[in-house]
Amino acid sequence: MTLIESVSAQEVLDSRGNPTVEVHVELDGGWEGQAIVPSGASTGIHEAVELRDGDPKRYGGKGVLTAVANVTDVIAPEVIGMDALDQVALDRRLCELDGTENKSRLGANAILGVSLASARAACEATGLPLYRYLGGVGAVTLPVPQLNVLNGGAHAQTSVDFQEFMFLPWGMPTFAEALRAGSECFQALRAVLRGRGLHTGQGDEGGFAPSLTRNEEAVELLVEAIARAGYTHAQVAIGLDPAPSALLKDGRYVLKGEGRELTSAELVDLWESWLDRYPIVSLEDGMAEEDWDGWQLLTRRLGERVQLVGDDNFVTNPKLLQKGIDLGVANAVLIKLNQIGTLTEAMETVALGRAHGYNPVVSHRSGETEDTFIADFVVAINGGQLKDGAPSRSERVAKYNRLLRIERELGGAAVFAGRAALPRASAPAATGAR
Repeated sequence: MTLIESVSAQEVLDSRGNPTVEVHVELDGGWEGQAIVPSGASTGIHEAVELRDGDPKRYGGKGVLTAVANVTDVIAPEVIGMDALDQVALDRRLCELDGTENKSRLGANAILGVSLASARAACEATGLPLYRYLGGVGAVTLPVPQLNVLNGGAHAQTSVDFQEFMFLPWGMPTFAEALRAGSECFQALRAVLRGRGLHTGQGDEGGFAPSLTRNEEAVELLVEAIARAGYTHAQVAIGLDPAPSALLKDGRYVLKGEGRELTSAELVDLWESWLDRYPIVSLEDGMAEEDWDGWQLLTRRLGERVQLVGDDNFVTNPKLLQKGIDLGVANAVLIKLNQIGTLTEAMETVALGRAHGYNPVVSHRSGETEDTFIADFVVAINGGQLKDGAPSRSERVAKYNRLLRIERELGGAAVFAGRAALPRASAPAATGAR
């Protein structure tokens, strides 16, 4: 009674008002599942292809009717009759139907929608919560939230070159307390910005987007907000995702907002100086995706003292992660389901990383939806960290609220990952008290 009976799709909107794909799967036993696929703005060049129509008369060319048609006309006839409980077989069939390395024929947005909606339908058939269906009885770990509270780069039209500045409430006893600390620090940051006469408009992921004279000022603002909220750095630390792939021009990193350029070595020097002075425990994409020499230098210099997360260079792809492992690059891997296109491939990337000491950091996208799949997914894999934007927009808060419900449901079995999720980061000096 878990055979796929029907597959349908439609065009819906994401958090930026752009079209995306929603897929609905129904099983012969009557169980149903649906999924909405997110969309990125700062994307790696090796990501699986998000298929757009290109018709300038509809949504400025961003329509996804072609992807929707691929679901209903190409994929559906081939997967109807397959057992939704066999996720691996289903996902392999989806990849075979596309037949390309980057899912450019059918579109990763079409393929992922079917993959996730089928998993949800199978989950409904078992009567289990999604995290338990995907992860089994050992799925009990609630993640440290990475709250993107100050936006720059591609996520905001300001003078801030670096893309994301995050609170990581890693020193709290439970997920609920961690979320509370992150939210209180976010509100304190609003007060700090207003006190300095800075704008509190928000970027794509809900973080504030002020124009600043120096990129470093963003870190200073977060430090001040943590203190204002009454927390120590051992309780709430800072994470960065500068997204330097967008800054690399002719071999140099161009910081337009500051009017200067840096070599790879000079950018590593900058990160090291920030680590010396600020409570930074995670650095995602510290170098550009194709700057493998820079990545090696960064890892040699800083890999023993901070979490170095590979995103644009790995794009949740086992082959690219293996390249990074072979080169000794980074020590953690970002997991974005739509970067690779199927649930199975994402889990394979998680397993490969773990086998080589690369902790997974599950992530949203800048163009998000109300779908909360990744909240269950991060618990299912005992991922330990979830990057999900600021606690201020419903498409982000939906995931945080889902995790609160999971923690309550698990009761005494729930484990908050806390500082153990970032084993390479040492506790910053504890100043102040809460």
